Amino acid sequence: MNYFQTLTHIISKYLMVLIIGFSCLAYMVPDYFTWAIAYTPFLLGIAMFGMGLTIKFESLCNILKYPKDICIGVLAQYTIMPLLAWGICHVFTLPPDIAIGVILVGCCPGGTASNVITYIAKGDVPLSVGMTIMSTLIAPIVTPLLILYIGGAWVDIALLPMMITMVKVIIVPILLGGVIQYVCKSHINTLTSISPIFSMIAIILLIAAIIAVNRDKLLVSGLLTLIVVGIHNILGLLLGLSVGKVLKLKYDKTTALAIEVGMQNSGLAVTLAATNFALNPLATLVGAIFSVWHNISGAIFASLRR
Repeated sequence: MNYFQTLTHIISKYLMVLIIGFSCLAYMVPDYFTWAIAYTPFLLGIAMFGMGLTIKFESLCNILKYPKDICIGVLAQYTIMPLLAWGICHVFTLPPDIAIGVILVGCCPGGTASNVITYIAKGDVPLSVGMTIMSTLIAPIVTPLLILYIGGAWVDIALLPMMITMVKVIIVPILLGGVIQYVCKSHINTLTSISPIFSMIAIILLIAAIIAVNRDKLLVSGLLTLIVVGIHNILGLLLGLSVGKVLKLKYDKTTALAIEVGMQNSGLAVTLAATNFALNPLATLVGAIFSVWHNISGAIFASLRR
């Protein structure tokens, strides 16, 4: 078990380096990675399964312990980022492919990376975990409805297939992880030491596959995508921070709220783009770039908040 914990620590520490390295490799030799795009839902399911393995009873109790703070966080999550996405699409007059990608990212729940960044920032980690769990569990209903309402101006939206996709890649893997956690109590420490490795490998492979598939389009749209992703993320962090200050939350809670709002489950955005918006191939690129960018900006934000 110590071996797996050490390996997990190493991969976590150098995750950004690995993502950037494999992305560059995918750009240079795309044929080695394009096959993985067909397994996008499965790869995200692995990450969600890992989340299910780590959700403990104490984490669920935190939702009851901090109902007001968690509700504030989830409400901020599902208003600030979607509205920012809508505004950015209009201000930059984005083409439909990139626009729906930005909207997908904006309407997704908080990512699990936010919990790690909150820990680094010395924010309220239990609150961050509670907000992530709550926003994720309600995502199969809230996210498709938001995408339908906001994204319908750019592309045709099929609501029911999107909800089915989200149940398959979020709810089913999380529930499966929870069941295995309950059934295999005596081996749960071993499982939770191994699962992050597979989750991180899945994310690295997913991003590399998207870079490989969109290799030629990166030269045309890569800079624009990076700019709008950066603006979206930074404004999300700042507005999340402002909400915490306006509501006079404690420093550590405000930190958790800002990070939770600004850091999205971009892997889910990629999966939705690949499975439900195949006619808009560049939509996956937005989520992939967001995956890299929000970890970098989140780490910088965490160092400032410390």
